Amino acid sequence: MGVRPVSVEGLVTELAETISERPGWVRVAVDGADAARPWELADKIAERLRVRRHVLRVSARDFLRAASLRYEFGRQDPDSYYDGWLDVKGLTREVLQPLEPGGTGRVIPSLWDPVRDRATRAPYQVLPENAVVVLDGPLLLGQGLPIDFSIHLNLSKKALERRTEEKWTLPAFDRYAEEVRPQDWADVVVRADDSRHPALVESDA
Repeated sequence: MGVRPVSVEGLVTELAETISERPGWVRVAVDGADAARPWELADKIAERLRVRRHVLRVSARDFLRAASLRYEFGRQDPDSYYDGWLDVKGLTREVLQPLEPGGTGRVIPSLWDPVRDRATRAPYQVLPENAVVVLDGPLLLGQGLPIDFSIHLNLSKKALERRTEEKWTLPAFDRYAEEVRPQDWADVVVRADDSRHPALVESDA
């Protein structure tokens, strides 16, 4: 494996060009801990893509399960955070599955408001056949989500520990690194210890 430093602008341009070259509906996941701020890269990619394609921005935080399910074992249970917070079925059913070949293209941008703990009642919309969905969130890979192109923002253990505000989530990311190995799943891996100076991890092959 090699590492190629790249500017933030260069990274966004390269990723947007790669995604825009894909035909039909494209489902993109920007995976990363909150400490890596994956929503920022997702926003930048979406903004760049809108010049060429219809884009829908979606965040995993809008597809969490109800509080009664998330907090069944307490508000700070790392195992629940790891495999019980995200409504994988809802996200798949309402956003990702309709964009499979032969799908309806009928999606909603959000399902659940975790602050008010109730459905968002967002209206459905039918995406054109060249639309791109850009999803951001933590712990997205290895869950069976039907994704066409994935980007993993990788943080070193020290950077993750230093920049994570909710320290109780750290065991979940340790488990993710050991069990899923997101760097092996993702189409693109970005080293993000310094958000101002990212680097692309490239195969030697």
